[in-house]
Order: sequence, then structure tokens, then C-alpha cells
Amino acid sequence: MTIDAAVHTTFVLERTYPVPPARVFAAFATEAVKRRWFVDSLGKSAASFTLDFRVGGTEKSRFKFGGGVPGAPPAGTEMGNDTTYLAIVPDRRIVFAYVMLVGDHRMSASLATVELTAYGKGTRLTFTEQAAFFERSDGPELRKEGWGQLLKRLGDEVTREG
Repeated sequence: MTIDAAVHTTFVLERTYPVPPARVFAAFATEAVKRRWFVDSLGKSAASFTLDFRVGGTEKSRFKFGGGVPGAPPAGTEMGNDTTYLAIVPDRRIVFAYVMLVGDHRMSASLATVELTAYGKGTRLTFTEQAAFFERSDGPELRKEGWGQLLKRLGDEVTREG
């Protein structure tokens, strides 16, 4: 996507998982688990991943994009994600700000909120992102699609055995 001015968007994704909110929350809070569904997925090759899951803490990842998504960067493109956690309510809410990078270029800045509520014996997750996309960006539709795929991987993670 080539743009001259920042493009702003907000989107909301909802998913349900057949496990309690505490299990879904733990998949965001536990470094090895989050790395599995967030970084080591979608054909990405992780160079690094660190997670300091607390208010004021950060998360950083660097990876090479696996490709195969129309309109996305080509396979092998170096990308990054720098996150700061702004608010955390255990088993209920996570609010974070993040920037995505292509190489050293910041292509977007976002505010994201994950809300977890009990839904029968499971969990309803509501993900809301408010984003600004800059030059050489993936754009709103690809970002929404990317988070959709990540939330599917999250579901696979929280329902897997062992």
C-alpha cells in the first residue's frame, strides 16, 4: 500500500474459545506460549522475541515474513513489532500500544485492547485496534486479516493438549 498521509482505522474482532478466561490470558502473559502463537506462526521466522508482561513492560520481536499473503511484504522481508503494555487486569483486559516496522521503517502505530469475558464454560475475546498507517504500510485490511489469523492461532494454542 502506498500512501502520502496517515490512514486511520478502527476495527473489532470477536472470537470465542472453549476454555476459561484465565487460560486465554495466560497465552498472552507467558513468553514461551505467546512466542508460539504470535511469532512462530503465519510462516514467520523469528530472529528474536522478548516479553516483559506488566504495566509499563515491553515486548519486542524481530522476524522475517514468510510471504504468501497478497499485498503483504515479500517473503524474507525483515519486520519488527515493538509493544508497550499500558493496562492489565488479570483474566479480563490487556491494553497495549505497538509499532510495526519493515526494516527500520515504522509503518504503523496502534492502540489495541483485548477484553476477555466468561461465555458459558469458555471465553469471549473482543479485540479492538485503533491504528495509524504510514508510508510503506500493510494497511487496514491486511492488518485486520493478520489479527484474524493470529486469533485463530491463539485458539489453536489454548485448546491444544499438554
